[in-house]
Amino acid sequence: MLAMTNGTILLIERAHQRAIGSATEAIKQGWRGQVRAAGLGAKLPNTIRSRVYPAGQPSMDAAGLVYARSRGPAKIIGSFERGVTIRSRDGFWLAIPTPEAGRGRFGRKFTPLTWERHTGLRLRFVYRPGQSSLLVTDGARVNARGQARRKGGRRRKTDGILSGEQTVVIFVLVPQARISKRLDLIRQADAIAGGLVSRVTLDGLI
Repeated sequence: MLAMTNGTILLIERAHQRAIGSATEAIKQGWRGQVRAAGLGAKLPNTIRSRVYPAGQPSMDAAGLVYARSRGPAKIIGSFERGVTIRSRDGFWLAIPTPEAGRGRFGRKFTPLTWERHTGLRLRFVYRPGQSSLLVTDGARVNARGQARRKGGRRRKTDGILSGEQTVVIFVLVPQARISKRLDLIRQADAIAGGLVSRVTLDGLI
């Protein structure tokens, strides 16, 4: 067996590094495309990032990492990758906000407690036999943005009712919710890595 020269070793290391970098980038873009196609919002795909180690240094030990940049997006993506059943932590109800609940800061969904604090309105429990129970608010109005807010104005002297006030459903209460599997990230990563690494490595050596 002929000993490889330093130049040949460097060539192999560079080809390997290039293959890992190309495969890692392809996986990142593929995952972003899946998340976008699954209808999970415009921001979530951009939380998927990638790195190659060691950075900027040819190595036969090069490795790529594709990841979500924070725990929250990682949990969301992981849930749609696996498909999970969500249950209340206390064993009672899951409160699913309706569109009339609106959103909090940074687009976060409200909980019943944070919604009451945000709007100054109280929620009332409505039990419906054989159907999902509700949390509703009274004395409200639905504004131009489709969100329930406190109804202003004066109450009628005859019955104490605000003209135009509504009772609005803010949360639907369910015992559990099923998140269906919408993503197949691991299979896509395996396919990209298996095909691209071998192809780019060969290309780099020819």
